[in-house]
Amino acid sequence: MTSVRYHIRHDTRYDYDQAVGESHQLLRLTPRSLPWQTCVAHRIEITPKPQHLRSFIDSFGNKVDALHFGAEHDKLVVRSEAWVELKPRPEIDLEESPTWESVRDLLRYRSGEKVSAELLEATGFRFESGYVRIKRDFAEYARGDFKPDTPVLVGVESLMQRIFEDFTFDPEATDISTPVTTVFANRRGVCQDFAHFMISCLRSLGLSARYMSGYILTKPPEGKKRLIGADATHAWLSVYCPKFGWVDFDPTNAIRPNLEHITIGWGRDFADISPMRGIITGGGGHEPAIAVTVVPEDEFTELYTDADLPALDLAGEKP
Repeated sequence: MTSVRYHIRHDTRYDYDQAVGESHQLLRLTPRSLPWQTCVAHRIEITPKPQHLRSFIDSFGNKVDALHFGAEHDKLVVRSEAWVELKPRPEIDLEESPTWESVRDLLRYRSGEKVSAELLEATGFRFESGYVRIKRDFAEYARGDFKPDTPVLVGVESLMQRIFEDFTFDPEATDISTPVTTVFANRRGVCQDFAHFMISCLRSLGLSARYMSGYILTKPPEGKKRLIGADATHAWLSVYCPKFGWVDFDPTNAIRPNLEHITIGWGRDFADISPMRGIITGGGGHEPAIAVTVVPEDEFTELYTDADLPALDLAGEKP
């Protein structure tokens, strides 16, 4: 297989209990351009129309759409649609990666020493952040996979596999505010929890790891058709290795991402790459309704031809 193409539709809807007087929102919904990933087409449709819209690139290289609503509104609907093409990623021999101690030492601060731009960027993902903690307990958990002179990527893959075996996927166990220490104590959570925990383990060892956000192709149960809106956003992580650059790992599924992971962007943790966040005046109680659909190109027509699409519809034609 040389490449695959996916259609992604990501719907977010807020129905407010009370009218919102003013709202500022930041959207991070545009797939990144990467050596193995091409965003063929992307568009966002918003109801109501924002009074002001501007786009910029954040400090991590992610595209951000900034929205301002100055008129009263009682709902907000955002639909992001994209066609993304993926090519197989280069094969990596994990055994050929440098020892984890040498990578740790390379990332340490040394007064007066000049470093490359690549290394300087990597060191920014070595410290605590809002959802990631550096703790002795996390380092001790990880040391079982990082024996002396272990190639760094061999250790990372072993740690990923152990988290997959030790932790239980449970959507009811956590929410976005659950501390990573609680996730560790209870051994339960969802993809963003497992990503934050594994990043915490790696940073506690002195390694650099960043939080990856995007989508993953899911497979419907055997004998069942793919359903519109049945998917979700996904989170995994990437580790810096001097010889190979940034290498992705998915602890939720114990795999190295390749042709089924679509990358939106990355940051220190979830807060840096949340798909949609903002502030409002008014609104009362409100919870977003989110529906994500990731469909391979050869299933697109079959899935959407006779579907009962929402009122806010797009043409749905591939470029």
